[in-house]
Amino acid sequence: MAQQSGNGETPTASSAVAGGLKIRRFGVYSGPNLWAYKPVCHLELDLGDFERSPSDTLEGFCDALLAAIPSLERHKCTLGTPGGFVKRLRQGTWLGHVVEHVALELQALAGNDVKFGKTRATETAGVYHVLYEFMEEAVGIEAGRIAVELCDALARGQKFDLEPRVEALTVMVDDLAYGPSTLSILREARKRGIPTIRLSEANLVQLGYGRWQQRIQATTTSLTRTIAVDIACDKHLTKQLLADIGVPVPLGVLVDSVEAALDEAATMGYPVVVKPLDFSHGRGISLDIRDPQHLAKAFSEAQEFTRDVIVERFLQGRDYRILVVNGEVVAVAERVPAHVVGDGIHSIAELVEILNHDPRRGIGHEKVLTRIVIDEQTRHLLAQQRYDLDTVPPDGQMVLLKATANISTGGTAIDRTDEIHFANLEMAVRVARAIGLDIAGIDVITPDIARPVTETGGGIVEVNAAPGFRMHVAPSEGPARDVAGPVVDMLFPRGTPSRIPVISITGTNGKTTTARITAHIMKMGGHKVGLTTTDGIYIDGTLIRRGDMTGPWSARMVCKDPTVDCAVLETARGGILRSGLGFERCEVGAVLNIANDHLGLGGINSLEEMAHVKALVVDVVLPTGWAVLNAEDPRCAAMATRCDGKVAWFSIDRKNETFRKHIDSEATGATIDRGWLVIHDGRKRIPVVEVVDIPATYGGVSNANIKNALAAALICHVCGVRVEDIRQGLQTFDASYYLTPGRLNMIDVRDFRVLLDYAHNVAAYEEMARFVSVFNRRRAVGLIGAPGDRQDENLRRMGEVAGACFDRVVIKEDDDLRGRASGEVARLMEEGARTGRKTSGRMPEADVEIVLSEEEAVDRVLQEAGTDDLVVILAENLTRTWDQVMRFRTRGGDAAGAVAASGAHVAALRHG
Repeated sequence: MAQQSGNGETPTASSAVAGGLKIRRFGVYSGPNLWAYKPVCHLELDLGDFERSPSDTLEGFCDALLAAIPSLERHKCTLGTPGGFVKRLRQGTWLGHVVEHVALELQALAGNDVKFGKTRATETAGVYHVLYEFMEEAVGIEAGRIAVELCDALARGQKFDLEPRVEALTVMVDDLAYGPSTLSILREARKRGIPTIRLSEANLVQLGYGRWQQRIQATTTSLTRTIAVDIACDKHLTKQLLADIGVPVPLGVLVDSVEAALDEAATMGYPVVVKPLDFSHGRGISLDIRDPQHLAKAFSEAQEFTRDVIVERFLQGRDYRILVVNGEVVAVAERVPAHVVGDGIHSIAELVEILNHDPRRGIGHEKVLTRIVIDEQTRHLLAQQRYDLDTVPPDGQMVLLKATANISTGGTAIDRTDEIHFANLEMAVRVARAIGLDIAGIDVITPDIARPVTETGGGIVEVNAAPGFRMHVAPSEGPARDVAGPVVDMLFPRGTPSRIPVISITGTNGKTTTARITAHIMKMGGHKVGLTTTDGIYIDGTLIRRGDMTGPWSARMVCKDPTVDCAVLETARGGILRSGLGFERCEVGAVLNIANDHLGLGGINSLEEMAHVKALVVDVVLPTGWAVLNAEDPRCAAMATRCDGKVAWFSIDRKNETFRKHIDSEATGATIDRGWLVIHDGRKRIPVVEVVDIPATYGGVSNANIKNALAAALICHVCGVRVEDIRQGLQTFDASYYLTPGRLNMIDVRDFRVLLDYAHNVAAYEEMARFVSVFNRRRAVGLIGAPGDRQDENLRRMGEVAGACFDRVVIKEDDDLRGRASGEVARLMEEGARTGRKTSGRMPEADVEIVLSEEEAVDRVLQEAGTDDLVVILAENLTRTWDQVMRFRTRGGDAAGAVAASGAHVAALRHG
């Protein structure tokens, strides 16, 4: 958690602070990201004039902060021991660093125990990246805002009322955070490497990806039967079913009027219990009722929850909860109702207040114990004991505050797992099976769980679906029990997978084509593939969502789909920078290349920084997984050391030194050898297919698609796809618009050809020029353009490449100008095109023209095209341009003609 000054100088005190802390940008990374492999909030924080005022120079700041949040004393910071942060604070540190620690501690006070934080200077003096972990996004965001407001106020010497803000944050945690039961299962799943995805704010969580997923909601699982839950919710029916198989239950009846309740109680004899038919957490239950007056009142309270009410015989004894998971008893707890123990000094109200200050107690379910709320039931119970809230009970005297022993009303739990009698254990298993629950909480009243219930006069009073785990994972007394492990064992029995192969493909160029070839081959191998690309999301070949789907949201959508058994994810720079990755780990992380594109955006100003972004997919490769890297790109090659798994290389040049050394060591890779695509695996050399038989390479002319085919074949090989399926996939994948829109799509139009592509950076333009140079044509016409967020020098260079390549150049602009003035991009590309024509000796310069509208420009080049021309259209709106070309072809009387398959052009490609 180290921090540096934005200007690199030692900070000095400022006599007056005019400009305070200001949040310039607030971002959230929900998955692995450039800062951490966990979810973090990201504040871009401007310290204003406080950049010149470290914490030790702000009069009274340190003392005021520690008075507001004393628990900051526990923070270790970079010193590694408790108190480390306070030492840094008093020695002097910048307020960005302080905000980081305060945001973490505010979340901890609210019930979310988070620890990771990091603060780093930006290139702008006084502006810092402040990052801190969160468990609930909304809580993390609010904690950051409070932290900034608090630090700003205290630094100015102003007061800040923090308590109500922390209380509101605590309520937010209770509303949004995972409860202890859910959290225990998630921690166990993550410990086993099972990925998790939160599906709703109501604790609905997916464990595992794709077809192997299971779901939990608290302790209800994918295996929980609805009919069993319905039975358990009907307390009267539950007792009937248990009585039918000889399980001891208290005598009871169902009534719907107070008169009937009084009659039944008189018949069975007092004391009795009154409870709603189907409510949980002890709501509406009254115990040990000994007279008609109290019975009438209890009946009225129960009817606030359900019309039908149960009246049953009150059993004497202790309250035990037996937890059964998948037919086995995994924990037993004795539940003690909320109570205080007198000390002869404090009143009952004061004792409750002292008890509620226990840090283990919180609002609702967010902590292991719940705060005790004094309500009408409490006052009534105290009156029965001849006390009131002002009474000072004698030292050692136990005073009950709640009639029921529910943890949710402030009760405590004592572990009794090792004490249960074998007969009671067997009875609990029978009960769970009789109701049909995979996870059951069985409530037993008996004087002693170590003796058979049939001998003590006890009985089963309730069976709970979705029982809470708090009392078992964090009992007030006794050892914690592993109750989550058996749940995960049940959902994922030994040998059952929880993951589908996640293949993440990134790079500057070729991502989409490589992802599509990979998905095509995996389909040949029998997989149902979820594919994300710049064009949309495809499930088993069907487009389900159109648009640029290369970010984390799209990746999660694929991983959530229960029909998918393989995810092929095109992973773009923008999504990584904005929100991180949409998955925790991957089986394959492939980086195709690092080229000059998108520089100057999102704080990425160099190829080295861009490589650092792309390398994130390598960082998250599983230890059992693979990084697939381009051996010919030094920046890709350098990523090999960041992979936890194995590394496989691909290279067109089999003599490439990096590749050759790798293969000589009997490792895995793919290359082109004597015209064949060959995979090396250990000592095996596996010829897969001749390059000329891969349609997407246009007879071996397109170097770009040769590289894409190499990468895809290697990815599929390390995923265990058979060579026969890889061969079939490569031979049946062509560069048509229908399989890979905007990637070298060749179309026969009358007596000329159109090549539709999405080249939009220098490297792609240079590859296009190489491809066009070997194409046998009368004239090459280029319709070019580029996104407005590219650097001026790159726009000129793209124009220069086009000017040297094409006989005629038409320049258009994109619909989305990305911040540029209309015509600005076109003028820069025109400058480059004219330079390219001069340096290449192409004349006249008049063959360079600007037509800003993409639709008008497409129409212009199509109308001008002559016999045997090649018209290259580098489009922004691919769908619109494709439709425009097809309409033009149809109007020319060529409606019966088919779109040319790429393989049909092989003979026409090479000169001579």
